[in-house]
Amino acid sequence: MRIAIQQIPEHELKPLVTDTSKLGFCKYFTDRMFTMDFTEEDGWSNPQIKKLQPFTIEPSSLVLHYAQEIFEGLKAFKAKDGHIKFFRPEMNAKRFNRSADRLCMPHFLENDFLESINALVNVEKRWVPDSRGASLYIRPFMFATDSTLGVRASSNYTYCIILSPVGPYYQEGFNPVSLYVSDEFTRAAKGGLGEAKTGANYAASLLAGRNARKKGCAQVLWLDGAEHRYIEEVGAMNIFFVFNGNQLVTPKLNGSILPGVTRDCVLKLAPMLGYRAEERQITIDEVIGGIATGSITEVFGTGTAASISPVGNLQYKGSDYVINNRNVGPISQQLFDTLRGIQYGEIEDTFGWTLDLQNPEEKVLSV
Repeated sequence: MRIAIQQIPEHELKPLVTDTSKLGFCKYFTDRMFTMDFTEEDGWSNPQIKKLQPFTIEPSSLVLHYAQEIFEGLKAFKAKDGHIKFFRPEMNAKRFNRSADRLCMPHFLENDFLESINALVNVEKRWVPDSRGASLYIRPFMFATDSTLGVRASSNYTYCIILSPVGPYYQEGFNPVSLYVSDEFTRAAKGGLGEAKTGANYAASLLAGRNARKKGCAQVLWLDGAEHRYIEEVGAMNIFFVFNGNQLVTPKLNGSILPGVTRDCVLKLAPMLGYRAEERQITIDEVIGGIATGSITEVFGTGTAASISPVGNLQYKGSDYVINNRNVGPISQQLFDTLRGIQYGEIEDTFGWTLDLQNPEEKVLSV
């Protein structure tokens, strides 16, 4: 893929945020973005790296009316040896196409997905933070651009990547958060869009999320759509429960749960660290009972944005269920430290999860 790269005069480049404690999550964006267009006649064409700028689309564009769009999220890390590393980007490439299938959108070649990310980060590598705990968040996305109000799949699409230097996802940092168990609202149901990474899933979560924050909680713990009985996800993350200090249980993927990259990492890391890991259905009654009896010793969420997010308590049906005295548990801490160690090149990557930023091939320069 030959990419046209727009030059930006040095005086037009944005100043870096040198105090990484002020980064927050996706408050700042880099100078450039990657774009590529799809038409039924020509397929994917016109790859460009250009100045970050607004899109110009018709008010009748399909994406604005029927929400035909998908996205991904991954990170680049500055390792202790100075190299920039991506973390399991091939999994994001595969999931991007699974989401595309569900929303009747064209595949984006996995190699092109990886090359587009590599090319943009190469141009913007000054934005990758140096400090541990900070990283460069990468957001690839695709949306429908047909100008029509007919309910159908689009024939034309735009693929784009934007970048943002980020600090911790939660203002609380690596501290236990409170979750509100919603037995009123439904995030997704089997046969719906739950396993696709599309904005509709997140729009469905907004009202319950606002209600949770009013109750002093950071996120919503979602139950299944049919019976409001089985645990599914927490906010924008997958969820794990630790039984008896050594057994990790996470809900089995069932078509309404997003297959998270960090979730997969935890399932693979657990046996290596001496723990059992299991994917199965788990009910809210089992969870509440386990917290009450002490058999559930830890709860944590997993996701690209927050990595490992320990849970301190659940609010359910007017009662508060406290986990591990609202302290970070040893398994949550160990998994967090191990993942971060691999991502920053401090621990040997025996799984082959990290991929170094590659020097770009010769590109077409647009001036």
